[in-house]
Amino acid sequence: MVVLKQESQYAKANEHSFSRFTMQIEQGIPVLSKWLIFNRFKFVASKGIKLGPAFLLTRQVILTGGSIVGDMAPYQAFAIGGLGSVRGYGEGAVGSGRSCLVANTEVTFPLSKMLEGSVFLDCGTDLGSGRLVPVSGNPAMRQGKPGSGVGFGYGLRFKSPLGHFQVDYAINAFQQKTLYFGVTNLAS
Repeated sequence: MVVLKQESQYAKANEHSFSRFTMQIEQGIPVLSKWLIFNRFKFVASKGIKLGPAFLLTRQVILTGGSIVGDMAPYQAFAIGGLGSVRGYGEGAVGSGRSCLVANTEVTFPLSKMLEGSVFLDCGTDLGSGRLVPVSGNPAMRQGKPGSGVGFGYGLRFKSPLGHFQVDYAINAFQQKTLYFGVTNLAS
Protein backbone atom coordinates (compact mmCIF):
# COMPACT_ATOMS: atom_id res chain seq x y z
CA MET A 1 0.00 0.00 0.00
CA VAL A 2 1.12 3.54 -0.72
CA VAL A 3 0.09 6.08 1.91
CA LEU A 4 -0.23 9.74 0.95
CA LYS A 5 -0.30 12.27 3.76
CA GLN A 6 -0.88 16.00 3.43
CA GLU A 7 -0.79 18.53 6.27
CA SER A 8 -1.64 22.22 6.12
CA GLN A 9 -1.14 24.76 8.93
CA TYR A 10 -2.18 28.34 9.47
CA ALA A 11 -1.07 30.44 12.46
CA LYS A 12 -1.67 34.02 13.53
CA ALA A 13 -0.45 35.67 16.76
CA ASN A 14 -0.20 39.04 18.46
CA GLU A 15 0.41 40.14 22.06
CA HIS A 16 -3.24 39.57 23.10
CA SER A 17 -4.18 36.32 21.34
CA PHE A 18 -3.14 33.57 18.98
CA SER A 19 -4.88 31.17 16.59
CA ARG A 20 -3.64 28.01 14.93
CA PHE A 21 -5.37 25.65 12.53
CA THR A 22 -4.02 22.34 11.27
CA MET A 23 -5.62 19.93 8.82
CA GLN A 24 -4.24 16.48 7.99
CA ILE A 25 -5.49 14.18 5.27
CA GLU A 26 -4.17 10.64 4.88
CA GLN A 27 -5.07 8.27 2.06
CA GLY A 28 -4.02 4.66 1.60
CA ILE A 29 -3.86 3.56 -2.02
CA PRO A 30 -3.60 -0.20 -2.61
CA VAL A 31 -0.91 -1.66 -4.84
CA LEU A 32 -3.12 -4.70 -5.52
CA SER A 33 -6.86 -4.35 -6.11
CA LYS A 34 -7.78 -6.58 -3.12
CA TRP A 35 -5.80 -4.51 -0.59
CA LEU A 36 -7.35 -1.90 1.69
CA ILE A 37 -8.27 1.60 0.60
CA PHE A 38 -8.68 4.10 3.42
CA ASN A 39 -9.12 7.80 4.03
CA ARG A 40 -8.54 9.65 7.32
CA PHE A 41 -8.79 13.30 8.19
CA LYS A 42 -7.94 15.35 11.25
CA PHE A 43 -8.64 18.99 12.06
CA VAL A 44 -7.12 20.81 15.03
CA ALA A 45 -7.94 24.38 16.05
CA SER A 46 -6.24 26.20 18.92
CA LYS A 47 -7.13 29.64 20.24
CA GLY A 48 -5.55 31.59 23.10
CA ILE A 49 -6.81 34.83 24.60
CA LYS A 50 -5.05 36.99 27.19
CA LEU A 51 -7.32 37.97 30.09
CA GLY A 52 -5.48 40.36 32.42
CA PRO A 53 -2.28 38.73 33.70
CA ALA A 54 -3.61 35.24 32.85
CA PHE A 55 -3.84 33.54 29.49
CA LEU A 56 -7.07 31.64 28.78
CA LEU A 57 -6.30 28.90 26.31
CA THR A 58 -8.78 26.89 24.30
CA ARG A 59 -6.11 24.37 23.58
CA GLN A 60 -7.88 21.65 21.70
CA VAL A 61 -10.85 21.58 19.45
CA ILE A 62 -10.16 18.41 17.55
CA LEU A 63 -12.32 16.73 14.96
CA THR A 64 -11.07 13.36 13.77
CA GLY A 65 -12.69 10.91 11.43
CA GLY A 66 -12.02 8.16 9.02
CA SER A 67 -13.46 5.56 6.74
CA ILE A 68 -12.29 2.20 5.41
CA VAL A 69 -13.36 1.14 1.94
CA GLY A 70 -12.87 -2.42 0.68
CA ASP A 71 -12.04 -5.64 2.50
CA MET A 72 -11.01 -5.41 6.12
CA ALA A 73 -10.27 -7.61 9.10
CA PRO A 74 -12.33 -6.93 12.29
CA TYR A 75 -9.24 -5.72 14.20
CA GLN A 76 -8.77 -2.95 11.60
CA ALA A 77 -12.06 -1.26 12.53
CA PHE A 78 -11.85 2.20 14.12
CA ALA A 79 -12.08 1.80 17.93
CA ILE A 80 -13.94 4.65 19.66
CA GLY A 81 -13.52 5.34 23.38
CA GLY A 82 -10.61 5.88 25.74
CA LEU A 83 -7.97 8.49 26.50
CA GLY A 84 -7.15 9.36 22.88
CA SER A 85 -10.80 9.38 21.84
CA VAL A 86 -13.86 9.74 24.11
CA ARG A 87 -12.72 10.00 27.74
CA GLY A 88 -14.98 8.33 30.30
CA TYR A 89 -15.12 5.05 28.36
CA GLY A 90 -12.66 2.17 28.08
CA GLU A 91 -10.61 1.69 24.91
CA GLY A 92 -13.09 0.91 22.12
CA ALA A 93 -16.08 0.78 24.53
CA VAL A 94 -18.16 3.32 22.57
CA GLY A 95 -17.98 1.33 19.35
CA SER A 96 -15.96 0.00 16.47
CA GLY A 97 -16.80 0.54 12.84
CA ARG A 98 -15.68 1.11 9.28
CA SER A 99 -16.17 4.84 9.82
CA CYS A 100 -15.87 7.12 12.81
CA LEU A 101 -16.21 10.72 13.86
CA VAL A 102 -14.77 12.00 17.17
CA ALA A 103 -14.81 15.57 18.48
CA ASN A 104 -12.80 16.75 21.50
CA THR A 105 -12.76 20.20 23.03
CA GLU A 106 -10.69 21.31 26.00
CA VAL A 107 -10.34 24.66 27.73
CA THR A 108 -7.27 25.18 29.91
CA PHE A 109 -6.59 27.99 32.35
CA PRO A 110 -3.50 28.80 34.43
CA LEU A 111 -3.57 28.09 38.17
CA SER A 112 0.11 28.88 38.76
CA LYS A 113 3.32 29.11 36.74
CA MET A 114 3.59 25.30 36.49
CA LEU A 115 -0.04 24.18 36.96
CA GLU A 116 -3.05 24.44 34.64
CA GLY A 117 -6.65 23.39 35.11
CA SER A 118 -8.79 22.06 32.28
CA VAL A 119 -12.41 21.34 31.43
CA PHE A 120 -13.25 19.05 28.50
CA LEU A 121 -16.08 17.55 26.47
CA ASP A 122 -15.57 14.57 24.12
CA CYS A 123 -18.07 12.84 21.84
CA GLY A 124 -17.78 10.11 19.22
CA THR A 125 -19.79 7.87 16.92
CA ASP A 126 -19.23 4.97 14.55
CA LEU A 127 -21.74 6.63 12.16
CA GLY A 128 -23.83 3.44 12.16
CA SER A 129 -21.00 1.48 10.54
CA GLY A 130 -20.51 -1.01 13.40
CA ARG A 131 -22.87 -3.43 11.64
CA LEU A 132 -20.55 -3.41 8.59
CA VAL A 133 -17.56 -4.87 10.47
CA PRO A 134 -17.06 -8.48 9.33
CA VAL A 135 -17.29 -11.51 11.67
CA SER A 136 -20.84 -12.79 11.67
CA GLY A 137 -23.05 -9.78 12.05
CA ASN A 138 -22.50 -6.81 14.30
CA PRO A 139 -19.75 -7.55 16.88
CA ALA A 140 -20.07 -4.09 18.49
CA MET A 141 -23.80 -4.62 19.15
CA ARG A 142 -23.22 -8.14 20.49
CA GLN A 143 -20.64 -6.72 22.92
CA GLY A 144 -23.08 -4.03 24.13
CA LYS A 145 -21.29 -1.06 22.56
CA PRO A 146 -23.71 1.86 22.06
CA GLY A 147 -22.13 3.15 18.81
CA SER A 148 -21.99 6.74 20.10
CA GLY A 149 -21.03 8.35 23.37
CA VAL A 150 -20.28 11.54 25.26
CA GLY A 151 -17.76 12.12 28.05
CA PHE A 152 -16.98 15.26 30.02
CA GLY A 153 -14.80 16.19 32.94
CA TYR A 154 -11.93 18.19 34.29
CA GLY A 155 -8.23 17.79 34.89
CA LEU A 156 -4.89 19.20 35.95
CA ARG A 157 -1.73 19.71 33.87
CA PHE A 158 1.59 20.00 35.74
CA LYS A 159 4.67 21.20 33.84
CA SER A 160 7.99 20.07 35.30
CA PRO A 161 11.56 19.76 33.98
CA LEU A 162 11.05 15.97 33.80
CA GLY A 163 7.94 16.23 31.60
CA HIS A 164 4.29 17.22 31.59
CA PHE A 165 2.01 15.28 33.92
CA GLN A 166 -1.72 15.10 33.28
CA VAL A 167 -4.64 13.88 35.42
CA ASP A 168 -8.18 13.79 33.99
CA TYR A 169 -11.43 12.84 35.74
CA ALA A 170 -14.11 11.88 33.20
CA ILE A 171 -17.80 10.97 33.41
CA ASN A 172 -19.57 9.22 30.53
CA ALA A 173 -23.24 9.20 29.45
CA PHE A 174 -23.94 6.27 31.83
CA GLN A 175 -22.58 8.27 34.82
CA GLN A 176 -19.54 5.95 35.02
CA LYS A 177 -16.40 7.70 36.23
CA THR A 178 -12.82 7.17 35.07
CA LEU A 179 -9.51 8.65 36.22
CA TYR A 180 -6.69 8.98 33.64
CA PHE A 181 -2.99 9.65 34.26
CA GLY A 182 -0.52 10.67 31.56
CA VAL A 183 3.07 11.79 31.10
CA THR A 184 4.35 13.54 27.95
CA ASN A 185 7.49 15.32 26.73
CA LEU A 186 9.89 13.39 28.93
CA ALA A 187 13.36 14.92 29.28
CA SER A 188 16.20 12.78 27.94
